[in-house]
Amino acid sequence: MDLRTATALRRLRLVSAPEAVSFLVLLVCSVLRRTTDFDAVPVMGAVHGFLFVLYVLFWLDAWNRARWQLKTGAWYVVMAVLPGGGFFAERRLRREQDNAVIAARARREGIVNAREV
Repeated sequence: MDLRTATALRRLRLVSAPEAVSFLVLLVCSVLRRTTDFDAVPVMGAVHGFLFVLYVLFWLDAWNRARWQLKTGAWYVVMAVLPGGGFFAERRLRREQDNAVIAARARREGIVNAREV
């Protein structure tokens, strides 16, 4: 992986946690709307919708650059749809991004991977 791939993974990682938080807050607002006079669903719905669209766009870019298998790409989509799943996606993306940066630095410094020999 190169640095552009690491950047795409970083963007997806940075939007995954806020998207998960907005989803959970939207669920709480939905419950409050039904039980009290508090109605923040229109505002939180718009915020969550915006973050979800960003997540999907960044996911498409990361999938294109990282050349994920269908199983991996589908896993990240499922994590965006599940409440709190973005936190799990963020943790996994952080590891994947770190590996991409390490591989790019090793390639730049001329270190050969044992698998490539």
